Amino acid sequence: MSMDFDAPISIQPLAVGQQTSATILCCNCGAPIDGTTSAGALCYDCVKLTVDISEGVQREATLHTCKGCDRWLQPPSHWLVAAPESRELLALCLRKLRGLSKVRIIDASFVWTEPHSRRVKVKITIQQEAFQGTILQQTFEVEYVVAYQQCPDCAKSYTANTWRAVVQVRQKVPHKRTFLYLEQLILKHNAHRDTINIREVKDGLDFFYAQRNHAEKFVDFLNSVAPVRSKKSQELISHDIHTSTKSYKFSFSVELVPICKDDIVCLPIKLAKSLGNISPLTLCYRVGTSVNLLDPTTLQAADVSAPIYWRTPFTSLADVHDLTEFVVLEIEPLGPTKGRFLLSEATVARASDLGVNDKTYFTRTHLGQILHPGDSVLGYQLTGTNFNNPQFEAVEQSNYADSVPDVILVKKFYARKKKSKSRHWRLKRMERDEGELLPRKQDQERMERDFEMFLRDVEEDTELRAMLSLYKSKTQKTPDRAERMEGIEGGGGSSAAIEASVVGEGSEDEDVPEISMDELLDEFDELNMEDGP
Repeated sequence: MSMDFDAPISIQPLAVGQQTSATILCCNCGAPIDGTTSAGALCYDCVKLTVDISEGVQREATLHTCKGCDRWLQPPSHWLVAAPESRELLALCLRKLRGLSKVRIIDASFVWTEPHSRRVKVKITIQQEAFQGTILQQTFEVEYVVAYQQCPDCAKSYTANTWRAVVQVRQKVPHKRTFLYLEQLILKHNAHRDTINIREVKDGLDFFYAQRNHAEKFVDFLNSVAPVRSKKSQELISHDIHTSTKSYKFSFSVELVPICKDDIVCLPIKLAKSLGNISPLTLCYRVGTSVNLLDPTTLQAADVSAPIYWRTPFTSLADVHDLTEFVVLEIEPLGPTKGRFLLSEATVARASDLGVNDKTYFTRTHLGQILHPGDSVLGYQLTGTNFNNPQFEAVEQSNYADSVPDVILVKKFYARKKKSKSRHWRLKRMERDEGELLPRKQDQERMERDFEMFLRDVEEDTELRAMLSLYKSKTQKTPDRAERMEGIEGGGGSSAAIEASVVGEGSEDEDVPEISMDELLDEFDELNMEDGP
């Protein structure tokens, strides 16, 4: 066969846009691949098996949380609030990983772990270009160990001399019902949320704050809900002479008006005339932003604000510890009404005198709507009682001496059996530090008695109950009418019925006020509302 080298060769031209491709075999598995786009002569499956794009990303890390406030540490020194498996916590976890900034994050989610394991797992999906024209996607898990570390704010609360402001709330009275009412208002409005410590002292509480403006905000709250007066003082702690920088500690003294609900008050005659010429002998039926007084013989009312009181201070003539039980023999309405009060004429006798003598007392009362013949009622007996009070002595020597009644009825008495701890509702209490000196046994009993008196007031007074937050009891047991919790209606004094209620004597519960379940809040529902949007 001969070949003619001089013969012309015909070359077929390539079509426009047509490219030539070279097929090669994968050097690892032998699969045919496109040699022009292959990544190092490897197929895509072999690239995924041999190249790890997450090689430079951490697979283990540590998260620090504070036991006291449940906040998480964001290095270097920021503490943030994040719920479990929240977006905030996920962002914190991703920021903790080194090398994650060199890849592209496609997805990240939490993997469920046992809550007590102190482990947090996050599944992360990333993408990165392994070779030119080859993008890989990979999913892996990162495990975080949860470690405990105390934040600076919690450390200050457990360390002495770290506060910068203190609010000293005091009320100098033998019983603390107004103070207990103020405590419930503080809890309802969460006014104590910025405190670093609450310490119980004689006649009140001390609220400690890390910042001065938090203490001033709390003082403003107290002025808006109770008749108080406040005084501010400051103490120099340190002074830098080079920069003229000074550090102070601030103290706010807040004193509540020493008048409580159901106390009998004898006003100075001059003050009584300035308050609409009301009778000097009045009954305190409510303590709000001012002291609300009522003349039970005429239903005339007067409000004594905090500035007026502190210009002309006076004390209560008698408190609830001096209440005496009376039995209503006759009662006749007179007609005038004022809100829930109905002026009536009543004939009463002391419960201790029944069967002993026939001594009765005729008086006017504002309780005509709730009293009926045969009911028991608590009141103050003025006749035959000596009061060491200059205002009352001035009244006896004035033209008002003839208007002083023999008895002032205060509230209806509901006989209750010995307490069985079966209330289906409860009140929250503030967590406090009792200090170095624990209360004596008799002081502890007095505080329990005062709190039980306050609970009874909540049951009997719908206006008071509407201003507080009542919660369902954790036992969720509805009490039987014959199993009400025992309490003290008036405390000590000469009342036989009050002493009987201490030991559990008396008749069965009849017509005892009840609190409906509709008025109670569920603590878990309240937490959900606070955490919601």
